[in-house]
Amino acid sequence: MTPVADGGARRLIVEADGGSRGNPGQAGSGTLVIDPESGEILAEIGLYVGIASNNVAEYKGMIAGVTKALQIDPHAELHVRMDSKLVVEQMSGRWRIKHPGMAELAREAHGILAGTQVSFEWIPRLENSRADRLANEAMDKRMSFER
Repeated sequence: MTPVADGGARRLIVEADGGSRGNPGQAGSGTLVIDPESGEILAEIGLYVGIASNNVAEYKGMIAGVTKALQIDPHAELHVRMDSKLVVEQMSGRWRIKHPGMAELAREAHGILAGTQVSFEWIPRLENSRADRLANEAMDKRMSFER
């Protein structure tokens, strides 16, 4: 664990996005893990999802991001930023999850995040352009990548 200046747990930001060309259609996700102290991008992931809805791609991007952040530092506090109001509100527990597929993805995410301090923030789409770019790159190439 890398402590922050105040002696607490390290904080990491996860920016995630997902998209679908057609809904459902060819789908991809993009996510970044960022050190907020330095601004350094610690990881970029593009995930080719295949044929899926936009919401599935959004969830898969968030799951890939929090998984990678916890690989970087299993004790980190995470702050997830997304332009998907649905995922942010469902993961924050403010909206019920009615769709079985979304419920399964939320269960997967909650399992990964068990014991982790995490917060979710909705951001306007224009503030999520880096993750969007990665999602589009994964869709264009029809392949997943990490750098």
